[in-house]
Amino acid sequence: MRKAFLYLIGILSILSCEDQITPDLEDAPAILIIDAFLTNQDSVQTIRIAQSQPYFDNSALQGVSGATVLVNHIDGTVYEFVEVAPGYYRYDALANGSIARIQDSLTLQVTIGEDLFQAGSRVNRVPNIDSITFRFEEENLFLPDSYFAEFWSRDPLGPGDTYWIKSYKNGQYLNQPNEINIAYDAGFSEGGDVDGLIFIPPIRDGINPFEEDENDDFVSPFEDGDSVYVEIHSISNETFRFLNDVRIQTDRPGGFAELFSVPLSNVRSNIIYRGTDPEIAVAGFFNVAAVTGAGKRLDVTDL
Repeated sequence: MRKAFLYLIGILSILSCEDQITPDLEDAPAILIIDAFLTNQDSVQTIRIAQSQPYFDNSALQGVSGATVLVNHIDGTVYEFVEVAPGYYRYDALANGSIARIQDSLTLQVTIGEDLFQAGSRVNRVPNIDSITFRFEEENLFLPDSYFAEFWSRDPLGPGDTYWIKSYKNGQYLNQPNEINIAYDAGFSEGGDVDGLIFIPPIRDGINPFEEDENDDFVSPFEDGDSVYVEIHSISNETFRFLNDVRIQTDRPGGFAELFSVPLSNVRSNIIYRGTDPEIAVAGFFNVAAVTGAGKRLDVTDL
């Protein structure tokens, strides 16, 4: 028994070693990044083009200016995105109308000097949000008395639909890595036998923020008077896999648990470089989504 105890103490002492090291990493060549997530909404559409930077550089990405950015509709219509700030290219669909409808196909074309980059996207169907509800849960081991939100929507019949569910609390977009909420049909992944069903609880509950107070204790996701707004974006299966990769690569547990995490690696991209320079690499993604949305404000007297 004593030997076992000493062995345990030895193991814990090894795991508790936290010598800080600062690795000397070589700067990798910059990679072109094209962030082109568009929608069928009558709103300003933005494409961002930037260069990657060294791992320990926490400054803002450097935008790439002077590009020609076009989105070509299958019917021959060409939408030009105009640079409004370094690396930010916009098309005003609020003034000029939506760039696409469901089932339409579009092609992104970015020209920088003599280099051409292309990608394609099809606007897939998206279900309506039937309602948003709130529920109260009493204090437990992890949370105080709390109010949670759920959205209610049904995946249409026919397998293979994929979605990105975006959430806003009091108008603030929930954009942390652990808040990337994606669905394959009504579930988490292909083959889940959830086609045509109401979105399963972990997904319809995924619209709740998990915030901490100054003591690092979790607080209720919503309080009386708070609002939630939810959008469902239709995405391609390729985009679903891309976002899943992004979530895995950016939502890192840290500490000892990092030993068992998926190794860091570049995520996939659907943007293709149409040239012959082997030194040129590109990352990012192009998707045009159909969008539905709904919102609600919490009134605790209604519960």
